[in-house]
Amino acid sequence: MSPSPSKVRVEFVVLIASIMMSVAFAIDAMLPALPAIGRSLGVVLESRRALVIVVFVVGFGLAQFLIGTISDRFGRRGLMLASLVGYAIFALAAAAAPTFTLLLAARMAQGGAAAGARVLATSVVRDRFSGREMAQVMSLASMIFMAAPILAPTMGTLVMAVAPWRWIFVVLALLGVILWLWVLLRLPESLRLENRLAITPAQIRASWRIVLADRQSVGYTIALTGLSCTIMGFITSVQPIFADIFHHPEWLPGGFAIMAGTMALASLVNSRIVMRWGMRRIGHASLIAFVAIAGLHALLAFLGHETLFSFIGMQSAMMACFALTTANFGAMAMEHVGEVAGTASSVQGSFSTVVGALGGYLISRGFDGTTVPLYVGITLAGLASLAAVFVAEGGQLFVARHDTLSSTV
Repeated sequence: MSPSPSKVRVEFVVLIASIMMSVAFAIDAMLPALPAIGRSLGVVLESRRALVIVVFVVGFGLAQFLIGTISDRFGRRGLMLASLVGYAIFALAAAAAPTFTLLLAARMAQGGAAAGARVLATSVVRDRFSGREMAQVMSLASMIFMAAPILAPTMGTLVMAVAPWRWIFVVLALLGVILWLWVLLRLPESLRLENRLAITPAQIRASWRIVLADRQSVGYTIALTGLSCTIMGFITSVQPIFADIFHHPEWLPGGFAIMAGTMALASLVNSRIVMRWGMRRIGHASLIAFVAIAGLHALLAFLGHETLFSFIGMQSAMMACFALTTANFGAMAMEHVGEVAGTASSVQGSFSTVVGALGGYLISRGFDGTTVPLYVGITLAGLASLAAVFVAEGGQLFVARHDTLSSTV
């Protein structure tokens, strides 16, 4: 007896979410390990230790330029399997790295391998769904994916309680192997032969032209880039905030879990309401709320009233708004470019990731012993995202459009 369509969809969503989680685990599991890595490899400056995260994200972003175009020609499944093998191999290389420079090289290579799996996961979803249904599927996947920020710092802490920090990378390698087996056994090819595109200069130009000529694609990609700056600024700052400002580094896993938990809850809510209210109404309102909370947080910190509890509470609210915004903006960026989903996912993902990582790193470099620089930077990046949305929508926000396309399965 064949499994029911509902069971097939549940497994599909969980698998896509798990692939997405592999990226988050490779980032968030490092947070409690940064001081130990610095001591072991002779890295004193907090900002240099953060490069363990930043170079992974840069490699992740740069590799996306190639993956999508290749997958539009050869399909998704084989490339995803190869990417997961690379993810595991480079994790082991990081575990064995004798110097900080070689560790960074292995991390960048691992980020490049992770890009293949992550981009292709998005492409597979777009191959099967579109419009509000794509937003719904991505929201459900994001809800599961948000377990990674909750679990990853705790996993890193637990590993270091019984073994050196290098064993965190061994655990990541094991995760890559498990996902490789799952994809091999359970994920069929999603790109039909008749929809595959030749790799020629003319075809590449045509595919890029489709992506870059669409105002909605470009506008929402820029908006996602601004939001990527905010999350990377937060991630690269959160460890010294707990350790140096509030003097409670041991609270990092728990505090991070609370903040990430609100993202999971928001993703669940979005999956339930997006079919009724639409991507624009939810996404636009959430972005405005995100910017307003960030500005209020910056003011509170500037006036000297920041506490650990206000930090966790307001950041949690911002995380919820972030989840509601990005799930819908990602679907809207892809809405008109389904015929070149791989290229679109590559171009959009690469730009937002690389620029977001560098922008977030610049925000974190402003750390002065308070949270003021972080939230001023986040507010400015959020305003830039709002401006991009305003232009993409021709000066009109909250206007529901024809974003109700059906799935293909």
